Amino acid sequence: MYSPQRRDFISVTLGSQAGRTYDNSKTWRRQSCWRKWKQLSRLQRSLIAFLFVFMVVCGVAAYPNLSERWQVESLHDGELNQAEPAVEPGVAKVLPKAPPVTQPQKPRRSNLNKRGPPFLQKRLSKKESADEPKINKEDNEAEVIPNEKEEEEDNVISWRGMKIEPEQVNPALPDTKKKEPVPNEAVKEPGLNERQMAVIEAFQHAWKGYKQYAWGHDELKPISKTYSEWFGLGLTLVDALDTMWILGQQEEFEEAKKWVLTDLNLGKNVDVNLFETTIRILGGLLSIYNLTGDQVFLDKASELGNRLMPAFDTPSKIPYSDVNIGRGTAHPPRWTSDSTVAEVTSIQLEFRELSRLTKEEKYQAAVNEVMKHIHKLGGKMDGLVPMFINTNSGQFSHLGVYTLGARADSYYEYLLKQWIQGGRKESDLLDDYLQAIEGVKKNLIRKSEPKKLTFVGEMSHNQFSPKMDHLVCFLPGTLALGAHHGLNADHMELAKELMETCYQMYAQIETGLSPEIVHFNLNPHNTKDIEVKPADRHNLLRPETVESLFYMYRFTRDKTYQDWGWQILQNFNKYTRVKTGGYTSINNVRKSENPEPRDKMESFFLGETLKYLFLLFSDDFNLISLDKYIFNTEAHIFPIWTT
Repeated sequence: MYSPQRRDFISVTLGSQAGRTYDNSKTWRRQSCWRKWKQLSRLQRSLIAFLFVFMVVCGVAAYPNLSERWQVESLHDGELNQAEPAVEPGVAKVLPKAPPVTQPQKPRRSNLNKRGPPFLQKRLSKKESADEPKINKEDNEAEVIPNEKEEEEDNVISWRGMKIEPEQVNPALPDTKKKEPVPNEAVKEPGLNERQMAVIEAFQHAWKGYKQYAWGHDELKPISKTYSEWFGLGLTLVDALDTMWILGQQEEFEEAKKWVLTDLNLGKNVDVNLFETTIRILGGLLSIYNLTGDQVFLDKASELGNRLMPAFDTPSKIPYSDVNIGRGTAHPPRWTSDSTVAEVTSIQLEFRELSRLTKEEKYQAAVNEVMKHIHKLGGKMDGLVPMFINTNSGQFSHLGVYTLGARADSYYEYLLKQWIQGGRKESDLLDDYLQAIEGVKKNLIRKSEPKKLTFVGEMSHNQFSPKMDHLVCFLPGTLALGAHHGLNADHMELAKELMETCYQMYAQIETGLSPEIVHFNLNPHNTKDIEVKPADRHNLLRPETVESLFYMYRFTRDKTYQDWGWQILQNFNKYTRVKTGGYTSINNVRKSENPEPRDKMESFFLGETLKYLFLLFSDDFNLISLDKYIFNTEAHIFPIWTT
């Protein structure tokens, strides 16, 4: 019986393949496919139809990218040169043998309308794009090669927020291009030199790793490509805000600013260290406010300052070391009721500046009370202070140990800097500083054998130890700063001697990087001035030596200090740079073949070390003039008060 449903089966002629024509074969396949399609359920047919449409849409979407690739491949007669990629005009080109790092981008200039306090307000003129220098790295060492067009065009960077008077600016390179008229209040900006460009490239490489693997977290772990948390407050990001501004990294700065505005949660239930949070986060927020005048940073700083105030609620008014910024409670460490002297006396610059900006006296009153208390305390040795102080009794504890290293170092630094910050009017601060420096000369200064290097040791229960922390290398810069502001001329002579010693702590080491601690030789029969114990061979990317090099170059203009800083930067690139982004601390500076990376990039590498290197390599002595500004112990910038 004839059935329409069976029609397709009846019409098929079975036979050998050889007997089929090409047309009949196509018809058979078409009919067979239609039969199978009709046998599918409605759901199956809908699914197949959806997949087919999806594939068509994807193909259409991919078409422009394929076209772009074909166009790139059509360059050089259709061959893609992988060894020598095409570089767009104005983009720095990494030459062969360079480590696999991101290419440095042109420092970005802001076209935003800046606002800020009158003493920092500055309108910036635009400049037409100029070709960048090319950066070549040979054996992992940064070497900047001038661009061929450098003689024809300026290569400038915006010093945002820093007021530079026209007569203070270095002469600009000739520019044959026609420019728009420059407003009277605008000034030309000094050009970047090769070493500064190398610092910018290093910052971009470090920031690349942080942004990719640790964005919004405290610290980058560049080798494992992850992060570590200390307080959970974006420590590296906030610490680096003013560095980005000074280096002209506008795009990165705007991204970081957005994070501060939307994601920096200062009310979380977390214990933070009063000292570290003050110098890094509060200091960073105040500094970038002073540079930009952007109210968002002052608002955050004011909120943080309020949340840190419970630390001062102690019987002695000597603050606790730890504060829970969410709960509003504070406490000493679990194992002691002591705070370190450096911690409680190195928060003054920040709280005083917060009071000046907010007109709220409580911040300055709290930290001034600490300094007045310590000024009157007994237990000092010729102006030198012990390392610990009890928050209950307000008395020094663990008496008999005197050092300019960890736990005491920045007490001496902040004595001088508070005096300068306040317009050199607070005589107690100056008296304590001068007495302490005389105590250092009398009790802690020695000369090593055989090269007679001047160093600062430690005193423990009347026994001298030739131990010197790398942290002590802040002292040459501090001494030079004091001499610049009118203190004893012999402070500068001592600064020069100590600067040589701090440099030798790098130069006499196999990697060219200083260990955390060295011991100096006092035996005339030994041949080496420096000994490094196994537990002290690590390098944390610390800034103290390059900080002092910056001060020494500013005040002496001796380019030897720039050369020393350049060597240090090259060795950071050679032994601590991680090719996927970031720099790492290392465990063993004495093993150049394997320095044993620690997998941690401290926030102060971006906040201090690279900033001081950039300023060290600048020949514009009015860039953050040391007659107008001071740096806190985390290299954040505050104005010197004029009234």
